Amino acid sequence: MIPFGSQRAYGQDLATHLLNAHDNERLEVAQVRGAVARDLHGAFAEWEAQAHARTRCTNYLYSLSINPDQRQGRLTREQYLDYIERTEQRLGLAGQPRAVVFHVKEDRQGIPREHCHVIWSRIDVEQGKARHVAFDHEKLMTVTREFARDHGLRLPDGYNKDVVRARRGRGYQMGLYDKRAEELGGLSLEQHKRQVTAAWDRRDTARSFVRELEDMGYILATGRKDYLLVDLNGVMKSLPRLIDDKKVRISDVRAFLGKEFPTDSLPGVDEARALASAHRAAMELFASGEARAAREARENNRRAELQLRQQPRRQAVEQEAKALSERQRQARHEHAEHQKEARGQLRQGYLQEARRIKIERAAHRPKGLAAFLGRVTGVELITKKVQQYRDATRFKAFLAQKKDLAERQQRERATFERQQELQALAMQRRLRALELVEQRERKSLEVVLLKDHRIEERERDGRALTPSDPSRSHTDVFNEAAKAPIDLSAAFTRAATAPDGRGEQDGGAGRDPVQEEGKHTDAFNERAKAPIQLGAEFERASRGGDDGGSASGDTAQEPAPEAEVTIRRRKRTRERSEEPERNARRRRDRERGDDDPSPDTDPTPRRRRDRGLDRGR
Repeated sequence: MIPFGSQRAYGQDLATHLLNAHDNERLEVAQVRGAVARDLHGAFAEWEAQAHARTRCTNYLYSLSINPDQRQGRLTREQYLDYIERTEQRLGLAGQPRAVVFHVKEDRQGIPREHCHVIWSRIDVEQGKARHVAFDHEKLMTVTREFARDHGLRLPDGYNKDVVRARRGRGYQMGLYDKRAEELGGLSLEQHKRQVTAAWDRRDTARSFVRELEDMGYILATGRKDYLLVDLNGVMKSLPRLIDDKKVRISDVRAFLGKEFPTDSLPGVDEARALASAHRAAMELFASGEARAAREARENNRRAELQLRQQPRRQAVEQEAKALSERQRQARHEHAEHQKEARGQLRQGYLQEARRIKIERAAHRPKGLAAFLGRVTGVELITKKVQQYRDATRFKAFLAQKKDLAERQQRERATFERQQELQALAMQRRLRALELVEQRERKSLEVVLLKDHRIEERERDGRALTPSDPSRSHTDVFNEAAKAPIDLSAAFTRAATAPDGRGEQDGGAGRDPVQEEGKHTDAFNERAKAPIQLGAEFERASRGGDDGGSASGDTAQEPAPEAEVTIRRRKRTRERSEEPERNARRRRDRERGDDDPSPDTDPTPRRRRDRGLDRGR
C-alpha cells in the first residue's frame, strides 16, 4: 500500500479531476460529509468559502490517495474506512468535513487497479482556524505499517529505509514534467535514459555521438545548464542526467563535447523547441494524405464515441433541470393562488361580518312608540354614533390585517423566490460542473490521440525503441558480459600492438622495424606475466573505448539525411586553442577552492554574448 498526501487548493479543479470518467474505468463518490451540497464541486466550493471567510488559509484541502497492492487482493470497504479513520486520527483531522471517492483504472499491463481518494477540509469553522498538518509523510508511513501489520499485508521495498537510501539519486522518482511528457506521447524517463546511455556507451568522437543523438530525434542545446537535450516533442532534459552511470558528471560531458561543441555555439532551449516544432510540421506535410485522412477519421470516431458516452449523463442532468424548472413553475403558480386565496378569505370574512352586523341591527331596530321615544330622547342618535364608531374601528382593523397579510405574503414570496433561485443556481452549478468534467474528458481524449499519433510517427520514422525488458539495468548487462568467454590471444595481440594505449594513431614514420618488434615482444611478455583485470576490461569495453583505441570519425555511423530544418551554429566567441589552457586554469581554481578566477590568473575573461544579436545570425 502506497499513500500519497498533500495540502492543496483549487478545489474545483480537483473535483473535475476526480469526476473524470474517461481516465477511469469506474468511479464512485462514496461519501460527502460536512457539506450542504452532495456533489464534489458544491462541497469544495463551501469549504473554500469557509476558508476565505474565517481564515487566511490558501491550501484549505488535504488530499490523500491510497494505492493498495493488487497482487495481494483488493481491500474491502471496511478496510479502506479503517485506514481512513486511522489516518485522520493521526493527522489531526478527526471530525473534519471529508469526501471519499473510489477509482478503478487500468495500469500499464492493462490490469484494473482500484484506488481511493480522500479529501479533507482543514478549516475548523468553530475555532476559526485551519488544522495544522505537520510531518504528514512520517505519520502516513507509520499508519501504513500499523495497518499492514494488523491486516497481514506485505509492504513494498520503499518502506525499508536501507532500500530507499540505496535508491536515492538521479531519477529516483518521476516528476510531473516527465509524467506529463510521457502522457503526451513522449518516451518515458527510462526509455530516454536507455537511448542516451546506449549512445554514450558507443561513443567514438563528439561529432559521431551528437550525430547519433540527432538520428534518435534529439537536439543538443544550452540554457541555464550547459548541455541539454530537446527531443522532437519539445521535452528538455539535461544530458548528464540521461546517462545512467553515476560516474558520469557534467565535467566529463564538457571534456568530451567542449572542443567540438562549445556551449556558445549551441542553440538555446526556445530555439531548439522551435526547430523541433518546424521539423514536426515538415514531417506532417510529408505524411501521406490518405494515412492522415484515415487517422483523422479514427480520431473523429473516438470523439463521437466519447460524446455518445457523455450523452446519457448529460441527458439525465438536463432532464432533471427541466423537471426542476417545471416544478418551480407549478410551485410559483400554487404559491400565488394560495396567497390570492388568503387575501380573498380576509376580504370575504370582513364583508360577511359587516353583512351579519347589518342584518342584526335591522332586526333589533325599534319600531312604533319605541322608535318615536328614541328620536325624541336622542337615544337613536347616540346609538347611530356608536354603531358608526364600531364600523370604523372594524374597518381599521381590517385594513391593518390586510396590510399585515400583504407584508407577510411579500416576505413569504421573497423567501420562496430565493429558495427557487438557490435551486436554480445549484442546478446551474451542476451543469457547469458537468461541462468542466466533459471538457476534462475531451482533453484527456486529445492527450491519448496525440500520444498515439506521436507513437505512430516514431514507428514510421524508424525511431521506435526495440522491445526490451525495462527491468534490465546496465548492471545486469555488465554481469552477462562478464560471463561471456574471453579470447585471451586476441587481447594479448591488441596489447602487444598498442603498448601505450594509442594503437596506430601515432603513425610509423621514422621508426626502426627491428627496434619496434623488440619493444612489442618485451611488451607482450610483460603483459602476459601481469594478472588480467577482467572488471577493468569490461568496464572499459562498456564505455565504448574512451581510453583510446584506433576508433576515429571514419568508422562512426554514417550521417543521416539532413532534414528540412537544420541547426545553424553561432559564431565562436573564443579560439579553440585557448580551451586547454583555460580548462587547466579553472581546474586549478577549483582545487584551491576559488570559484571566481582572479583577473591576474585569467587575463582574457570570457566575453558575454548578446543572445538577441546572436539569434539573428
